[in-house]
Amino acid sequence: MNNMTEIRWHGRGGQGAKTACLLLADAAFTAGKFVQGFPEYGPERMGAPITAYNRISEERCNIHSNIYNPDYVVVVDETLLHGVDVTAGLNPAGAIVVNTPKAPEEIRPLLRGYAGRVCTVDARSISEKTLGRYFPNTPMLAAIVKVSGVLDEAQFVADMQASFEHKFATKPQVVAGNMAALTMTMKEVREG
Repeated sequence: MNNMTEIRWHGRGGQGAKTACLLLADAAFTAGKFVQGFPEYGPERMGAPITAYNRISEERCNIHSNIYNPDYVVVVDETLLHGVDVTAGLNPAGAIVVNTPKAPEEIRPLLRGYAGRVCTVDARSISEKTLGRYFPNTPMLAAIVKVSGVLDEAQFVADMQASFEHKFATKPQVVAGNMAALTMTMKEVREG
């Protein structure tokens, strides 16, 4: 399928990579796209490396496997760069998005020769400013939407506002914090 975007998420159990993957699937579905969003399960536990996947397409997708040649990779925990081959199969025409305070050129040497776009965002700083605690999933969700262009940004923000208002109806401060995290991230993604 030529119009399908495949995204692979790398994180650690408890960081919200699976949640962000599923939120992206929900947002894409709301935007009228065909979607898949699923984690790869094994003996995961809090802090163990996990992988999750998204397929987003304009037409029905009949592929039902993990994603081995993603267009984009999201790395929720920078420490994974030292032990997991996060760029395995990554399309050089795509990009990798890493949660780090470092600039893209500082991350590139850790990417095993990957020649495509490298993007970074400091999800820790953003989430601590907007949510008061470290929740990297919301900033990383916004970062992949910004970098990939898989969804219209304005529509994505509006859809996420509605989703958060529904999920956190009794906690308006959580809605405001998550929306601030989304919009701040879209302005602070760095590309190299």
